[in-house]
Parts: sequence; C-alpha cells; structure tokens
Amino acid sequence: MNVDGIKETAAKAPLIGVGTIGDFIREQRQQAQVSLRQLSKLAGVSNPYLSQVERGLRRPSAEILQQIAKGLRISAEQLYVRAGILEDRPAGSDLVAAILADQGLTERQKNVLVEVYESFRRENHAAGLDPTPAARPNAADAATEKE
Repeated sequence: MNVDGIKETAAKAPLIGVGTIGDFIREQRQQAQVSLRQLSKLAGVSNPYLSQVERGLRRPSAEILQQIAKGLRISAEQLYVRAGILEDRPAGSDLVAAILADQGLTERQKNVLVEVYESFRRENHAAGLDPTPAARPNAADAATEKE
C-alpha cells in the first residue's frame, strides 16, 4: 500500500478505538523513557497535539503516525495497525516475500533461505518459543513454481 492509499484509509477509519492508539503511543513512550515534550521534539509534533493524541482526543494522520514512530524508533506499520489503517500480517510474510523478490539471488538460493527460515520457525513453535503459528511447510515451493 502506498502513502496515498494509507492517507485515504486513515481518513475513512472510524473514530472507534482512537484511545487505543493514544494508549499504545503513551505506553511505547514510557517504555522508551521519553517525556511527552521530548517525543514532541523528536517527532516534530506540537506538545499539545501529541498530548491530545495520547488522550484519544485527536486522530493522527498517517504522516503524524510516521513521525511519532520515528521519534519512538518503532515501525510505523505498528502504529498503522493499532490505528486500524493497516491489517496485521502474519509474522515472517514480509521476509519470505523479500527473499522471493530478490533478483540478486538464484532460485536455488531463494529456496534454501526460505527453507532454513521456515525450519527455524517450526522448531521454535514446537518448542513453545514462538507464539505465532508455524510457517507453512511448503512456502519455498512457491519460488520454484515461478520458474
């Protein structure tokens, strides 16, 4: 999704749950041990506006969320998901897609990387170390199907 698409989705997003994004930002700010004033400077957002966002009185735009994410040193995608702008994606889907799209790798190298990654995911899931569902056993086959 491009920035314009995110902007459109943000504009259409319902106000329900606005407090949750503010709560999440406050929680992240406190975990980072950053004051409201410090975050407003880091993000380039006014202190009163940021305070209103945290209290759920304002719904930040996609651009503001991106600035806040930079200030908190977290992924803007996390904030977009919390704000209801983007849907949550399964863990690892971006990594597998990036591997499969990399034109600097041969198909064999892509398959090996995906297989190793997914085997680690399955091992961790089986050992109870990963709360997300185990990776698909045959995702590497998707790369060979492209040939």
